This record gives sequence, C-alpha cells and structure tokens, in this order.
Amino acid sequence: MINDVVVIRGAGDLATGIGHRLHRCGFKVLHLDLETPLVIRRTVAFTKAIFDGEGEVEGVKCIKANNLQDVYDVWEKAHVPVMVDSKAEIIKELKPDILVDAIIAKKNRGTNRDMAPITIGIGPGFIAPDEVDVVVESKRGHYLGTAITKGSAEPNTGIPGMIGGFGKERVMHSPASGVIRNIRSIGDIVKKDDILAYIGENRVPLKASIDGVLRGLISNGIDVFEGLKIADIDPRAEIDHCFTITDKAKSIAGGVLEGIFYMKKIKGL
Repeated sequence: MINDVVVIRGAGDLATGIGHRLHRCGFKVLHLDLETPLVIRRTVAFTKAIFDGEGEVEGVKCIKANNLQDVYDVWEKAHVPVMVDSKAEIIKELKPDILVDAIIAKKNRGTNRDMAPITIGIGPGFIAPDEVDVVVESKRGHYLGTAITKGSAEPNTGIPGMIGGFGKERVMHSPASGVIRNIRSIGDIVKKDDILAYIGENRVPLKASIDGVLRGLISNGIDVFEGLKIADIDPRAEIDHCFTITDKAKSIAGGVLEGIFYMKKIKGL
C-alpha cells in the first residue's frame, strides 16, 4: 500500500483530476487553494470543500481542513482534505513526499525542488530539473500529459484548445468589474447571446458566446474584474461532461503519476 503524502497546490478542475487519480492509487493527497477560488468548472473541482465544507467528484469525497490535525482526520476517513493555504505554508509542518504545483498560473509562483523530495509542475512556467523534477505538458494535442524531465512545457498561447471546432470562442471573460449574479447554471443548454449572468451594480450582461452546454461558470457572488475568465461553453452539448473529469485532466494526471514513479526509480525513493 502506498502511503506517500502528496501536496497539490491548487484545487481547480485540472488539479482535482490529478488528486482524484493519486487518491484512487493510494496516495495521501492534500489540496491547497485560495480563500475565494476563482474556479470555473466548479462541478468537478475539490474547491467545493472550500465553498461548502465538503463535496464529491466522481465518487471521491473532499472535506475542508483548517489545520494539520484536520488533515490527518480526513485521511483517516479515506477522503481528500482541502485547505486554504495559497503560500503552501503547511508543507513546513507536513513535510510531504511529493509536491505538485497545479495552480496553472502559466508561471512559477514559488515552487522549488527544496519543498519536497519529488516536485512536479504542471504546464508552462517551470523548468526541469532546475526548478522542479518533472514538468507535465498541459497543452491539448499530441504531447498532452508528457512527463518532461529536461526542459519546459509549451509556452502559453492565450488561446484555449479546440473543442468541437471552437477555441477561444468557447471561453468567456467578464465584460465589467463587480459582483457576479448568475442566472444560469452549469449543465444548462444555452444558445448564443443567451444571458448567463449580470455583473456589477449596472447589471452588465454576460452573454453566451456560442451554442452548447454551460460547462463552467464562476461562483455566484464573486467580485470579478473586467477580463477575468468566468465561463466556459462546450459546443458538443454533452451534459454529462459537465459533471465528470475531462480527458485533459486525466491525461495530465497520468503524466503526474508517471513522473512520480520515474523519479522514485531515479532517486531510489
């Protein structure tokens, strides 16, 4: 039985795909995120625990932990703890075996090889082996999920990968700054120009950019800024896809799992 402790920075949908895979494989997983996560794909993100105290993604339960004892208690119940800890300060106490940076910030927010015996960075912004042991490719395409031990992931293009013939069109950014008030829900079938939410005191409408299923929408009541990514439409209109881990997240999770065992072999851990 594997009992290695894995700290994952981030609890959004891609980070959750990683944590879900590692948890099912027997690792003790702890997710860290912001006090108010800006996650879009909320239905498949362990950030549910931060917003609601607990949640579930594909049969794996996540529970909010406020301190290290809470973390141990959640592990004892065979669930996944999630903490508010944007600076990863808990690792000083916990001393994890593995650290995965899945913030997806497109740049390194301070993760380095001194933080754990095995360190892995997801996507652009990391250099292996200088900053982390392994970088996992996060860009859709032939190399998605590749475990890179020398070099970096593909640079950020700012253009979402193609799904159903659409790229940048399927992602929506806030048209204004202010508190968002959602009037549609994740899983709703929408048509182009349908109003999904209103932003700010002037009730600036957020309109659907294409036809499809509303796959992601930032939490109601969040104070957003103009230009922030706040919604995602899947033109394939498969409602089930809104509530299950994506192929992309699963590919990245596979790369992380490979990276862990490869480094265990190389380092004799």
